[in-house]
Amino acid sequence: MKLIAITGGIGSGKSVVASIVKVMGHQVYDCDSRAKALMTDDDALRKQLVEAFGPETYLADGRLNREHLSKIAFTDKSVLTRLNSIVHPATANDIKRWAGELEKGGASVAFIETALLRTSGLNNLVDGVWHVTAPAEVRVKRVMSRSGLTAQQVQERIAAQQNEDRVDEGESVIINDDIAAVLPQVIQLFKEL
Repeated sequence: MKLIAITGGIGSGKSVVASIVKVMGHQVYDCDSRAKALMTDDDALRKQLVEAFGPETYLADGRLNREHLSKIAFTDKSVLTRLNSIVHPATANDIKRWAGELEKGGASVAFIETALLRTSGLNNLVDGVWHVTAPAEVRVKRVMSRSGLTAQQVQERIAAQQNEDRVDEGESVIINDDIAAVLPQVIQLFKEL
């Protein structure tokens, strides 16, 4: 089974491409939502996060305190590195389990949607990369409209993911700049698989 990463910086349009892929009948592992679920549901992971970032990492009702983690992780690079070193291995293990189940079921291709392909080490698990790109000003506008974050907060997140934003040799590029049509680009990439 081929495992393809759909990656790109925050606001680039990874989710748009992932939605198209799903509509086309393929499975997509959403790293962001699965990591959040694991941080809530995996007791060992919860314990590690509390030890690293304090009891305020979780709200009284047991939900992840995203505001607390975002506030400290996106303002201190060492905290973000520590958070990633805890969450990424758990996510990678979950992906391996998921992909194994799909392969047993006869799937020939599946996708991973991730903003942190290199930082997470997931680039070592995939057979190909579809890199979604968009101009910074478009990305900032998109994220602000959906999240309520300020332009500065969005720019901080873009800066934190700067290493992830580059397109490496061999990666397929999907331009999602609100001008180029995304669907024909995705169809072409499927022809190349």
